[in-house]
Amino acid sequence: MRLAETVTFGGGGLDRSAALRADAAELERMLHDPTTRLLPIWRSKPMVRGDGVLSLASVPRGSNLLASRKEAPIFLGRSEESAWFALDVSGWEPDGQDVSTVGAFADHSEQTHPEFPEDHRFADLKMVMTRLAPRDAELAATARGLLAWHGAHRFCARCGAESLPAQAGWQRNCPACGAFHFPRTDPVVIMLVTCGNSVLLGRSPGWPDGMYSLLAGFIEPGETVEAAVRREVFEETGVAVGDVTYLASQPWPFPASLMIGCKASALSAEIRLDPEEIEDARWISREEVLAIFAGRHPEIRGAREGAIAHFLLSHWLADRLD
Repeated sequence: MRLAETVTFGGGGLDRSAALRADAAELERMLHDPTTRLLPIWRSKPMVRGDGVLSLASVPRGSNLLASRKEAPIFLGRSEESAWFALDVSGWEPDGQDVSTVGAFADHSEQTHPEFPEDHRFADLKMVMTRLAPRDAELAATARGLLAWHGAHRFCARCGAESLPAQAGWQRNCPACGAFHFPRTDPVVIMLVTCGNSVLLGRSPGWPDGMYSLLAGFIEPGETVEAAVRREVFEETGVAVGDVTYLASQPWPFPASLMIGCKASALSAEIRLDPEEIEDARWISREEVLAIFAGRHPEIRGAREGAIAHFLLSHWLADRLD
């Protein structure tokens, strides 16, 4: 798919400068360089600034907000000659501000810190991802994914001792047994399953009313991408799938997935739902998908803009999958 890397979080071209992660002297120099950008992340929400088109907000090294950080800064890489570091400032308490939806499926709340202008605020990345430039979106996704991994892997999986961050945040080491731990990414297949002029859409329990998307599922150990596509579609809907082709991928740091987008041809059209896997599934015609995108479908709301499901469906509508 020629447009594969135009997916949200893809194609940012961030220079990750992995060779610098073990260079303590250079990391320290960069942290004190006035051109270095420090990105605060509060409870998985990056600080952004602006209206309409947004950009990531960096804060000065002497900011009081940074006193709330939990661990050492994480080196994200270099962009436009500036080094970028992410800092977890979740220890800050936004007194008097709404935090009731933080961590929810859809968190529209935004929190502001009194030290910064009102257009600087912490926002859910899923809510603002399409308003960020590709480089900023990649930086934010990388920061969110790494900090989520650190938060969930503080203890050694081998012996249970508390581990310590290393390699500028790209590793955790166990001081007790010497084990090394690395950020994990969970591979997920997401399928554009077609039958003639129709595509297979489904919904999971707990999704907002009317929301449908492409079927998706985790790849199991010892399984190929193609086998995972066929298994997941059959398990959820009873639809048998034949040919499978790769289309595009998307890092999805909610918390740690890589969405592997595929096109699959159905061998059967009958749907037999597994209620433990999925709440509903339907064949939706191209004309209906067009109505969904236009917001005119009477029953169905489409996939979230910025998600790979929305990306694949829009290119299927435009006949641009090749």
